[in-house]
Parts: sequence; structure tokens; C-alpha cells
Amino acid sequence: MFRATWMIAAAFLLLTALTSAQTSSTTASSMASAATSAPAFDVNAAVETYLAKMSPAQRARSTAYFEGGYWLTLWDFLASAVVMWLLLQFGWSARMRNLSERITRFRPLQTALYWVQFILVTSILTFPLTIYEGYFREHKYGLLNQTFGAWMKDQVVGLAVTVVLGAILVVPLFGLVRKLGRSWWVAGAVLMIAFLAFVSLIAPVYIFPLFNTYTKLDDATVRDPILSLARANGIPAKDVYEFDASRQSDRVSANVSGFAQTLRISLNDNLLKRCTLPEIETTMGHEMGHYVLNHAYKGVVMMGVVMVIGFAFVNWGISFALARWGQRWGVQGIGDVAVLPLAVIVFSGYFFLMTPVNNTITRTMEYEADMYGLNSARQPDGEANVDL
Repeated sequence: MFRATWMIAAAFLLLTALTSAQTSSTTASSMASAATSAPAFDVNAAVETYLAKMSPAQRARSTAYFEGGYWLTLWDFLASAVVMWLLLQFGWSARMRNLSERITRFRPLQTALYWVQFILVTSILTFPLTIYEGYFREHKYGLLNQTFGAWMKDQVVGLAVTVVLGAILVVPLFGLVRKLGRSWWVAGAVLMIAFLAFVSLIAPVYIFPLFNTYTKLDDATVRDPILSLARANGIPAKDVYEFDASRQSDRVSANVSGFAQTLRISLNDNLLKRCTLPEIETTMGHEMGHYVLNHAYKGVVMMGVVMVIGFAFVNWGISFALARWGQRWGVQGIGDVAVLPLAVIVFSGYFFLMTPVNNTITRTMEYEADMYGLNSARQPDGEANVDL
């Protein structure tokens, strides 16, 4: 809601600038006369005019949804911490490690087998909160279109993706811990950053299509203006893709993601069904802004700094906890894969405390993309309406 308010205000400011530019040929005397007689532009009143399109009940519902989401951030952290503590306190993590060691002597495979057990157990233990957040709460606010069966199918696919990608990360990460000892956290942070960049690169082509069907957009009245906007902003895209997000929710969204051969401009069918062409153009202008302004790379760099500090904190936190409770938990050291629940507790705690920093990074990039979208698409009214 706050973002929508600021964006509507920005839209009106840009609209004012455009109107002024169109009348630049007016004589100096008439401009001076207009300047003295025209009423002052009231941004707040203009914003309220747009917001008046929403009923008081709709505005209250929107506020409740987002404010509830802030509380869920806290509950997610606490629930995760409790589950990880249970795995340590009752020796479940050590038993999962022992089972992996009985199955194979190959250390990388032991780590992978532990990871599979870890994901399955933690997913089951956190499932009540997951189903409330992802299914019941979304249905309550009218944001989810799926039946429980369809929703569960997506959850299973997501779980499988997590198992595979997580194994790709965890196996070499524990290899580094065992090989480098105390200095593992530096190389570990670099590995994590590289992994995040890798996932963002392959996601448009290999991950997103697992959840939605992507097809080339054939409607030239929408496709051609988007491609024209892309060319004007130096984006080498040849096609625009549409994906069937409506089978999951009524949310509108779009993205410009990937790099080189994986570059893809995509928008969901809700955007096509619910929005006008000016609203679609301003949405795509925003997404192109993220791409042109290199937010993906800047995000990796900024998150990289956060990540390095985080890994140093995790190294300290794990060492501190193992010195006191490691024997009780059956965890033999920082290179023992059974330490993973403890690492999750410490890392989650760090990122919870870093929420203001992460949110500031996100808000800054979103603001920059908003301004870029307004300037490139030149659709301030469309921006205001699509935000609503």
C-alpha cells in the first residue's frame, strides 16, 4: 500500500512534467499568466483520488494482508528455529547422519543423502505453517485459484527442485568446510554467491517452466509495443512469452530475466486479461529497468557483502554452540553434516536481524526501476492504475 501511494504520486509528478513539455511552445507572457493563475498541484489529493477507486473495505483488507505478512516473517523464523532445535536436541540430525554413513562410505554421497532426509523431515514438520500461509491464507484473501490438489502438486515440484539444487550447494560446501578448516567461511560465501548467480541464470529456462507453461505471445497489439520498448532500451529480445499464472492466482506480474541465450521477457496472463496496454507497458518498463540497470548483478554484489559477513557470523555461532552442546547433540564438529540444523538457526537469525538492510536494498532497486519504467514507457496513469 505504501509503495502504491508513492508510485501514484510519482506518476502524477511525471504527468505534470509531460504536460509542461507539451506546452513549451506557449509564449512567455501566457506562461507567466498561467503560472500566476493556475492552482497549485496537490499531490496528496491526487493520490487520494486514485485510492478512492478502492472501497474502504478493500483498503482495509489490503492493509491487513500486508501487515499480517510482516508478522509471518517473525513466525517463520521462530518456527524454523524450533524445528532445527528439535532435530539437534533429540538427536534426529545425528541419526540421519549415521544412516547416511551406513548406506555409503563416499563422503559427498553421505552429505547428499543427509540433505534429502533433512529436507523431507523439515518440510513435514513445518507443513502446518506452510499450508496456512500458502493455501488457507491466500484463499482467505482471494489470491489463490488452485484447489488443494493442484497446490500440493506445485509444492511437491518445489520440494524436488529444492532437493536437487540444495544438494548441488551443500555437497561442495561441506567439502570446503572439511578441507579448509577455520577459513572455510570465506570460500563458503563465494560459493554461495556463485550458486545464487547460477540459479538466477538458469531459472527462466529450466525452473520457471516446471510450474507454468510458457508460450510465445502472438497478440501483435501487445507484443510489438513491448519489443519496441525493449529495443529502445537496448534489450536484445526477439520474443515475448506469456505464462499461465492464472491457474495459481489472480496476481499480475512480469519479468525480464536471464542472460544471453537465457534472456527472456515474460508476462503472465493475468496482466493481459486485467490490464490495459498502457498498464502493461508501464509494468514492462519497470521490469526492463531492473535489467538495464543491472539490478541482478548489483544485487549479487550487495548480497555478497551481506553473505560474507553472514558466513563469518555463522562460523562464530557454530563454534560457540558446539563447544557447549555439541557432545549432547552428537555433532562431531563444524565439518559434520549433522551440524546443518545449527547452521540454519544461526544463519536464519542473522538474516532476520538483517531484514532492514535487505529491505533497503530491495526498496532502492524497486524505486529505481519504477522511475525507469515511468520514463521509458511514459504511462504515468497506467503506472498508478496497475499499482492499485
